[in-house]
Amino acid sequence: MKVSVVIRTYNESTHLDRLLTSIRGQALADGLVEVIVVDSGSSDGTLDIAVRHAAKIVHIAQSEFTFGRSLNVGCEAASGDILVFISGHCVPVQSDWLHRLISPIVGGHAVYSYGRQVGDSSSQFSECQLFKKYYPDRSQVPQEGFFINNANSAILAATWREFRFDEQLTGLEDMELAKRIVGRGLHVAYCADAPVYHLHAESWGKIRLRYEREAVALQKIMPEVHLTFGDFLRYVVSACLLDCGVALQERRLHRVFGGIVMFRLMQFWGSYRGNHMHRMISREIKHRYFYPR
Repeated sequence: MKVSVVIRTYNESTHLDRLLTSIRGQALADGLVEVIVVDSGSSDGTLDIAVRHAAKIVHIAQSEFTFGRSLNVGCEAASGDILVFISGHCVPVQSDWLHRLISPIVGGHAVYSYGRQVGDSSSQFSECQLFKKYYPDRSQVPQEGFFINNANSAILAATWREFRFDEQLTGLEDMELAKRIVGRGLHVAYCADAPVYHLHAESWGKIRLRYEREAVALQKIMPEVHLTFGDFLRYVVSACLLDCGVALQERRLHRVFGGIVMFRLMQFWGSYRGNHMHRMISREIKHRYFYPR
């Protein structure tokens, strides 16, 4: 069985060499692995790293970029029976990551799977708390619901060809596709034993934009979700209190308090703004979401 690993890149030189080295070292019995890099205008040496690792490179113009479109372009260039997606700033934790990620698909238990995400010592404290919430240490094969994340996921190629990713969304193309898949009676699986380090290095403004564009997309996927300004205030306060409680237990509160407050403010302010501006998304705003300066 052949596996195609599709990686979206835009100036991902910081972690890409480690990622591609790890993919090359994965233990995948009786399988072939190809790597497809979908690049949207990198200028930092990303493409040189991809060439050095013999990855197949396809290009997408920034003016045409959306997360769904870039993945569809990468999948079209792939020849694998299973398509694996991993972010250019993620690095597998262990050498059997790929095997474990695709196991539910190979075994016929699901057509779409995703693995655990964790932070490291450079990660924001509050983001690590989110990783623990959404990526617990126990697998669900199959899982209930349609939550999934393409920073670390795999899909049966035949399933992708039938459904394809929505190319208009500003984010959450993974959840939108999973919702359609589950609606057809197919299954999604969560693999806690296929973890990756998800290494965000974002300014506060970029964090706000990330949650804003995801909230815009969520309005198409779950239009019943509405955030009021009161919700924003309540969520910021409750999340900060929970994070501070954990940090206090770990005797780190004095070091991470400011980061907790800023992260949660940007997370929920972005979510609130996106929830209320989803009908007013212009090409210029989309470009700012995908390529913040």
